[in-house]
Amino acid sequence: MSFVTKGFHHTTHVCSDAGRTLAFYRDVLGFDLVKKTVNFDMPTTYHLYFGKNGGSPGTLLTYFEWPYAARGRWGAGGVHHVALGTTDRDTLLKWKRWLTSNDVKVSGPYNRGYFHSIYFQDPDGQVLEIATEGPGFDIDEPMDRLGELMITPDISRLPQGRDEAEIAAQTWPEPIEAITPEMDLWGIHHVTGHSKDLVAAGEFYERALGLKLIKKTVNQDVPDLLHYFWANYDGETILPGSDMTLFGVNHLARDAREGVGQTHHIAFRADDDEQLGAWREHLLGQGIAVTEIRDRNYFKSIYFNAPDGLRIEIATDPPGFAIDESSDALGRELKLPDWLESQRAEIETKIPELS
Repeated sequence: MSFVTKGFHHTTHVCSDAGRTLAFYRDVLGFDLVKKTVNFDMPTTYHLYFGKNGGSPGTLLTYFEWPYAARGRWGAGGVHHVALGTTDRDTLLKWKRWLTSNDVKVSGPYNRGYFHSIYFQDPDGQVLEIATEGPGFDIDEPMDRLGELMITPDISRLPQGRDEAEIAAQTWPEPIEAITPEMDLWGIHHVTGHSKDLVAAGEFYERALGLKLIKKTVNQDVPDLLHYFWANYDGETILPGSDMTLFGVNHLARDAREGVGQTHHIAFRADDDEQLGAWREHLLGQGIAVTEIRDRNYFKSIYFNAPDGLRIEIATDPPGFAIDESSDALGRELKLPDWLESQRAEIETKIPELS
């Protein structure tokens, strides 16, 4: 088989208050709560799954609740931000107006060349981006030769060429009373992290996950730093929802610290149990230390680390979230795996009700 990931399955983050996180992702960002369960490794705390279309892989954001954990920080070996996908600049401006009306501070919209985007934080400080589907990565290189050139962005996209006051003033001209169907966020657009060694990181993502380098450029907010993009790319097309990007940082840069407001790990897709087993053998064959297959009830997973320390998971698409409640009632009841059902009474006394 060809070992090329189909893209992101989910990203997992850390929050301090599950109720507050639920209100933000459901009511402000329009995600469905597709599963209310507990952290299988810390069963007196919540693990919430947010997604679209019944929790389709690639749409999933999941949250561990760590009520007493310290604040994390982004840095080398961690994730800086997770980007969610919208259609075009009009829907992006509508999102800015909607978020601002819900007291969320928004930066942008910025023209990143390959897409336009806005940035904001969730209640715990997790950095989020909403990015448009295009124009795409072939605006400055031929589609069949992406990643070959070192691209210098147009000065209008760099700090010295931007009018920040004019950018801040841009928004949708009319109030947005509710999230409309055309605003619906379709899932994970890309994930951006930090690495002290882009060459080693790139070799790893290509060798381990089959991702190909599609863009070499600079961080458009800190042009002294490199910014490389990898994706599922066959020389003709890029698979949406497969873009992993890294800012290159100095070897003396701070390392990421796990905790509240940070991404805990990122997960890529496997078609089924058989393919997951093959992925595990593939990784072992590449000399990469990987865990045994773990049953997460709604999928099965393996875990390993990138050279810079980023925790990576590969998770199966099936069985999905309708195995223990009907598809029209997802997220309504607290669901526990069979091996924790005997502890239900104790668990329910230790976690608060969510509404």
